[in-house]
Amino acid sequence: MRWMMTLTAVAALAASSYACGSSSPASPSGSGTLNLRITDSPYSDAKALLVTFSEVTAHKSETEGRTTVAFAGGATTRTCDLKKLQSGAQDILGVGTLPAGHYTMVRLVVSSASLYFDNASDGPACAATIAAPAGRNAALSIPSGEVKLNREFDVAASGSTTMLIDFDGDRSVVELGNGGYRMTPVIGVLSVQ
Repeated sequence: MRWMMTLTAVAALAASSYACGSSSPASPSGSGTLNLRITDSPYSDAKALLVTFSEVTAHKSETEGRTTVAFAGGATTRTCDLKKLQSGAQDILGVGTLPAGHYTMVRLVVSSASLYFDNASDGPACAATIAAPAGRNAALSIPSGEVKLNREFDVAASGSTTMLIDFDGDRSVVELGNGGYRMTPVIGVLSVQ
């Protein structure tokens, strides 16, 4: 009988401890939207600078992994002419539904980039593909196409978060001694709302 009373007391203590909130906090449920917008302070020595992004992911933490942010229009890549994104102009890079919660980083992958010296590109600033303008051009080597933006932000359930990033063309593109060009993407976060 004494054994049964002890077991009942332990069970009651565990139940009261759980009810008082000593359990781990529940993660937010639901999902919200992340709108990733891009602007530029462009590379000044060209008429067009086409940059193709192949992946955008948002990270909650290293242990919780990452969530892919879809490109606008559902394309598998997104190309932007950075020359069309200067003087305050901006366009959508990605928009996607993410699980609600606190995020610590956005990761971008740049798969290719090219300079065009003679002519500007036609069409929108960003699209699934942009036709290459005629004239002199140079492909850019990209030693590390991965850019990590360590900026914390929250995505609220049924809410929308907008992050504006700035791709700095002048600081990203370097002319090499052999006449070639290299891109080391320099991208900063201007705002999160």
